[in-house]
Amino acid sequence: MNQKKNFLALFLGLFLFCAYGFGQKSNAKHSFEIKNGSFVYDGKPIQIHSGEMHFARIPHQYWHQRLKMLKAMGMNTVATYVFWNFQETAPGVWNFKGDHDLAGFVKAAGEEGLMVILRPGPYACAEWEFGGFPWWLQKTPGMVVRTNNQPFLDSCKLYFTKIADQVRNLQITHGGPIIMVQAENEFGSYVAQRKDIPLEQHKAYSAAVKKILGEVGFDVPLFTSDGSWLFKGGTIEGALPTANGEGNVKNLKKVVDEYHGGKGPYMVAEFYPGWLDHWAEPFPKVSTESVTKQAEKYLQDTVSFNFYMVHGGTNFGFTAGANYDGKHDIQPDLTSYDYDAPISEAGWATPKYQAIRTLMQKYAHYQIPAVPAQIPVIEIPSIKLTQSANLFDKLKQMQPVENDTPMTFEDLNQGYGYVVYQKKFVQPIQGTLKIDGLRDYAMVYVNGKQVGELNRYFKNYSMDIDIPFNATLTIVVENMGRINYGAEIIHNLKGIIKPITINDMEITGNWQMYKLPMSSFPAIGSGMTAVTANPALYKGSFNLKEVGDTFLDMQDWGKGIVYINGHNLGRYWKVGPQQTLYLPGCWLKKGNNTIEVFEQQNEKKHTELHSIKTPILESLNLPANQDA
Repeated sequence: MNQKKNFLALFLGLFLFCAYGFGQKSNAKHSFEIKNGSFVYDGKPIQIHSGEMHFARIPHQYWHQRLKMLKAMGMNTVATYVFWNFQETAPGVWNFKGDHDLAGFVKAAGEEGLMVILRPGPYACAEWEFGGFPWWLQKTPGMVVRTNNQPFLDSCKLYFTKIADQVRNLQITHGGPIIMVQAENEFGSYVAQRKDIPLEQHKAYSAAVKKILGEVGFDVPLFTSDGSWLFKGGTIEGALPTANGEGNVKNLKKVVDEYHGGKGPYMVAEFYPGWLDHWAEPFPKVSTESVTKQAEKYLQDTVSFNFYMVHGGTNFGFTAGANYDGKHDIQPDLTSYDYDAPISEAGWATPKYQAIRTLMQKYAHYQIPAVPAQIPVIEIPSIKLTQSANLFDKLKQMQPVENDTPMTFEDLNQGYGYVVYQKKFVQPIQGTLKIDGLRDYAMVYVNGKQVGELNRYFKNYSMDIDIPFNATLTIVVENMGRINYGAEIIHNLKGIIKPITINDMEITGNWQMYKLPMSSFPAIGSGMTAVTANPALYKGSFNLKEVGDTFLDMQDWGKGIVYINGHNLGRYWKVGPQQTLYLPGCWLKKGNNTIEVFEQQNEKKHTELHSIKTPILESLNLPANQDA
């Protein structure tokens, strides 16, 4: 027994020493392969200790700081998704600059002495808008995502080619830090949900994805990632199967051996130290003790792992996706992607981080770097709002799209934001208004007076309404994020997607639609002309002598979005549990700064707001008669 323990300790030391060997910054060319049941780096077996963070969720100015944090926790590898819709921002428009600089992130990881695992999809999930797919794919005739469908595969090849052009020479086979690439993502769960498609067709699709990755120039080992009970549908011949969330090492080895020639290596590609979060639901927590206990099992049994997430970051702008369950037709994801991860949303070391770092120091036969300094945090006591406008006044300056029936966002060629639907009634009508096709949230007005709120999360699709003679019905509809997981991903149109009825009679004729994509904030005039209980636009400015990270306190507000110096920080909503918005200090500047707020509910006029030094992510404030 003692000999066995000594051998295990020696073997683990070799694993960790070799893994850390990559961590020494070097321009030398290295090798990586899967051989003899092991991950082999420069001819020696290693254990991968990875942490996932998504460059799209972190300002590029902070990439190095976050990567240093990961390495100081004892990791030797970083994993990241590539989100298709983050790189192709409009049809045929590709962005690889600034926060979108995929190659820049990979290079930064290499400069920090980390190996890289790339997860390009084409499907990501990740609580990201539409699972990473561009919204306009739904407009392509005959296209069905995630299927053995030629229009979709053709689009995938173009996407993979663009990605490969950025990072082909950053693979370890070309002297770079990328050691592995994932083919598709959690496809086994999709196969289980889409039983309407024959298994052989599912397999043809996933094999096609793997083939395309090779054709465009990815020549490092490929892998798949699924729950261990879903390998039948998710594995791809020639790619290493890895298991998500598998805590039982015996089960892990058994199922990998079954689908990988009776031998390893064994890896948990998603090891969850936290969990995802939805609006109007409690913020879930995973205990530090359970995480370190499970991590130690992997370390003792030479199982490689990837913390999902080691650092979550933020769903800035309109990038947050949505889930669904039997109780809710949609569960919009929070703007914060803190994930209860070891490294907080703002890049701080949490108690969970410190515990994992201590564990890694116990098992590592090398010096783990010191924890880098925290980015400074500031508090802004008062931000004055000096301009405001009623959204309905702004509509008078816009040209609407007219149609006999309400049109979807996609039919209006709009991906995100809001659409205002308006109709003039020349005869009075009263009864039950139904918008069964609401996607996802609406404020309802008659002659500019708020009369109701409809909400897909709470399954509120109908209300009583009284429209007098010669009155105008206005419905302000918000897209709260396309579904990112499950079979419903193919049903992801936004706006109003079915007929509107009153007393079960379809309301047609001369609908006017005003497009508010909010890709930039609308210009508003001087003065304070916002009207209570009407959607409002606010603007203000503030001066700073020093900059730093901070958190805007939105507890006094209803629902909307905030821009700072042109950066969309994302959605806020008084239902919680998130009540603050993370504001990176790199988006602030010494001197004058601008703030702009679109407030949908506007239950009162606002004249100021402020920021605080710590986030509020666990404060639910649900409407009466509603529960999570």
